[in-house]
Amino acid sequence: MADKKKTFTVEQVRSANRRPARQTETLVGLGLNKLHRQATVEDTPATRGMLKKVQHLVRVVDGK
Repeated sequence: MADKKKTFTVEQVRSANRRPARQTETLVGLGLNKLHRQATVEDTPATRGMLKKVQHLVRVVDGK
C-alpha cells in the first residue's frame, strides 16, 4: 500500500484585516487569504505551528 500522509482541512473564519503582517503571511502560507476559504494541509509540525499562530482566525474542519 502507498504511504498515506495525514492531512486536515482548515477554514478561515475571521478576517486578517488589522492583524500583524506575520499573521496575514501565515494565512497565505496555509493557502488561506479570504473568509470561508478552505485548504487541505499536511499534518506536520510546521503546519501545526502555523495553525497555533493563527488559531483565533481559523478552524479545523476535518482531520483525516
